[in-house]
Amino acid sequence: MAARIFLLGLLAVSFTVSTLASDPSPLQDFCVADKTSSVLVNGFACKDPKLVQADDFFFSGLHIAGNTTNAPFGARLTPVTVAQVGGLNTLGISISRVDYAPGGFNPPHTHPRATEIITVLEGNVEVGFVTSYPDHRLITKVLGKGDVFVFPIGLVHFQVNVGSTNAVVIVALNSQNPGIVSIPNVLFGSTPKIASDVLAKAFQVDKNVVDDIKSKF
Repeated sequence: MAARIFLLGLLAVSFTVSTLASDPSPLQDFCVADKTSSVLVNGFACKDPKLVQADDFFFSGLHIAGNTTNAPFGARLTPVTVAQVGGLNTLGISISRVDYAPGGFNPPHTHPRATEIITVLEGNVEVGFVTSYPDHRLITKVLGKGDVFVFPIGLVHFQVNVGSTNAVVIVALNSQNPGIVSIPNVLFGSTPKIASDVLAKAFQVDKNVVDDIKSKF
């Protein structure tokens, strides 16, 4: 009986520990990315702390409007991830500015490593995400200046400038390198390409329709 109680207690403790598990916190004040290192780690190796300077934690340019003239889909992203600021390494955060021309949009996509929160600085932006299986429910809203919206990690989401003027949003993500999976590019622009027969069956359309879409990527 005592052994059984001990075993149940051990299982309870194991369950509690597993449910509380999360990514470890940094074990030092900072770990500025050493992008010259050949060491492969989950992130970047650390630069010698004695060589770290203020510029390792600095970026200038989010006040500058992105040029949407020839931008794909009429939207221009100005990212500030670990690629731009080495000091973000291991800190689990990044930020970006997105400029939208009238009618510009960010196609359906996901961030595999981050939840996203956006703040509208200018304009009117329709946003939305789709819940996972089995509901596939669309959660959508039109935002104005000063409005904030959250896209949960991993869910397909989009943004569209529905106003008659340029729109600007600031995006924050809880990853130094959130990644982006653009649904149209993944499905129709992969290398090598997904077989047209597979996509035709998935979308229940003629194979010629799939081939036509592929030609645009």
